[in-house]
Amino acid sequence: MKRHGVALGIMAAGALLLTACGSDNNTGATGGSTNTSSSSSAPKVDCSGKKTLKASGSTAQKNAMDLFVKAYNDACDGNDVNYTANGSGAGISDFTGKQTDFAGSDSALDPKKGEPDKAAQACGSPAWDLPTVFGPITVVYNVKGVSDLNLDAATTAKIFDGEIKTWNDDAIKKLNPSATLPSTAISVVYRSDQSGTTDNFQQYLTNAGGWTKGAGKTFNGGVGSGASGNPAVATALGQTDGGIAYVEWSFAQANKLNIASIATTAGGTPVKVSADSVGKAISSAAFKNPGSNDLSLDLSSIHKTTAAGAYPIVLATYEVVCSKYADAATGKAVKAFLTTAINQGQAQLATNGYAPLPDSLKTKLAAAIDAIS
Repeated sequence: MKRHGVALGIMAAGALLLTACGSDNNTGATGGSTNTSSSSSAPKVDCSGKKTLKASGSTAQKNAMDLFVKAYNDACDGNDVNYTANGSGAGISDFTGKQTDFAGSDSALDPKKGEPDKAAQACGSPAWDLPTVFGPITVVYNVKGVSDLNLDAATTAKIFDGEIKTWNDDAIKKLNPSATLPSTAISVVYRSDQSGTTDNFQQYLTNAGGWTKGAGKTFNGGVGSGASGNPAVATALGQTDGGIAYVEWSFAQANKLNIASIATTAGGTPVKVSADSVGKAISSAAFKNPGSNDLSLDLSSIHKTTAAGAYPIVLATYEVVCSKYADAATGKAVKAFLTTAINQGQAQLATNGYAPLPDSLKTKLAAAIDAIS
């Protein structure tokens, strides 16, 4: 294993963050199969580019990035990626400041912040947002005597803004007719740090649940107690009877937390989180710029999915790249790295709390990556 390869044993935590503000009148659904073919048909890559790439950004994608780098190490002996997990905002700043070759971000470049223009100026060409790995956010709970729980977006929104205060509230009972729900007070646990997970969760509540508190990386519910980072949230929840929180799936798995099933607009049937149910949601997604190699996603098409059996609280992390690099060797290396990321790099994702790319999206990513120069 090369110096930046990391043993798969540390991959139990982390999930990729996806965020992109929902927009109107979007088309371009990904459609197609949710199956993947990440290794046996992996294309050969040109390893003649820059030997070591430098990148930074999202901490949420760090564990998946380790898998990607390992795959790149194996495919291109002597080539490497030095990735610094310093947060999405810092990653975008490093990229637009020409300190790195690409950025990892749990948000697509934001026009309201002038980020696409700044990135294009740094690149000398348009920058593209490429979603490489997806993972769900789970609603987790700690209620004595309750091991199976159904929620929907509207009820979840009312819980996290404090409108629903006890576990035996009629709205929760309606979704769980066979459960014995206690009168225990609900204790919300939220991320107190600036978090892409919080942003994506609040976007889901806004798009699908009528949440009026706004999105963003700060929790706006106005109730509960905060903890910094997914591990701390998981720990706090485990110590709080009546607690409810939101964490990335791999953290819920690692800490053996109770995970709620989520009812969607597709018949109202509660959906359990799984690689398959997340894949169905991804395949129903639409793009904000259909027909473009910028693949920023319209999250509302996932949050309000009508696909049967699709889990709706899904996030993705983007790799933000130049469409044309001033240095040809850098462009070659970025293409080689991303090619291995969406092929060989997908192999271990499903066992580490992520959802591998559906073939339909993988095809679009491959075309965009091939267009990088």
